[in-house]
Amino acid sequence: MKTLSTTILAASVLLIASCGEKKKGFDATGSFEAVETIISAEAAGKLLSFDVEEGQQLKAGQYIGYVDSTQVYLKKQQVSAQIKALLSKKPIVSTQIAALMEQLRAAEREQRRVSSLVKADAATPKQLDDANATIDVIKKQIEAQRSSLEISTRGITNDAYPMTIQVTQLNDQLEKCSIINPVNGTVLSKYAEANEITAPGKPLYKIADLSTIVLRVYITGDQLPKVKLNQQVTVLTDDGNGGYKQTNGTINWISDKAEFTPKTIQTKDERANMVYAMKVKVKNDGSYKIGMYGEVKF
Repeated sequence: MKTLSTTILAASVLLIASCGEKKKGFDATGSFEAVETIISAEAAGKLLSFDVEEGQQLKAGQYIGYVDSTQVYLKKQQVSAQIKALLSKKPIVSTQIAALMEQLRAAEREQRRVSSLVKADAATPKQLDDANATIDVIKKQIEAQRSSLEISTRGITNDAYPMTIQVTQLNDQLEKCSIINPVNGTVLSKYAEANEITAPGKPLYKIADLSTIVLRVYITGDQLPKVKLNQQVTVLTDDGNGGYKQTNGTINWISDKAEFTPKTIQTKDERANMVYAMKVKVKNDGSYKIGMYGEVKF
């Protein structure tokens, strides 16, 4: 009886050991994660349209809704009208100096007439000098008037410039009222609904590109020499039938700092209390989910 008990005990130890060896058929373990992006509102107001559902596939640049932009649009119309009214006050230089230009032409005709009379000894040189002086005075008046009008025009233009900048700002705000998805991916969480009031910085939804997923695993210090960037490894996950599904992965990041072993992580050496994080990029066929447990073999 004692011999039988000893035999059973030995068999049990061997079975446990073999199970342990089978269980340790991996070099590192961890869970899948993805680069998650939280998309927030950029404008304040009511969400008049918000066409997003959890699990929905979105493309970069896809229009998914808009925030009420009525007040911004009306403000833009007001400022645009103010600019138009201000610019209408610009003087028309050619019209303002038209009378002086006519006086100049008349004075030049008189100057030519007097010059002809002087040549014929029918007028005195003083009369010609007076005609020339009249032309000079009118030209100076035109120059002064033109300068004054140009200064007035520049002043009005300078006054209108800040308003044109304000219109540009309002156009930018109008664009931000449209909600455009920035990245390709799957909607993971939805934080708002249509007809709710939103504000700049308020989260609307969370999205991640799951076409390529990352398995974050942890290795011990003595395993570091066995891995390198861009190394191909085997990724194992449960197939639901008591076996493993295998696929290839690529190491794309290895931490250069050790950390305490997370409680949910198993390592090759259970005595190790300091480990290094490592990321393995895996092509996702749709079967890998965020938070799913996985194993890696070098």
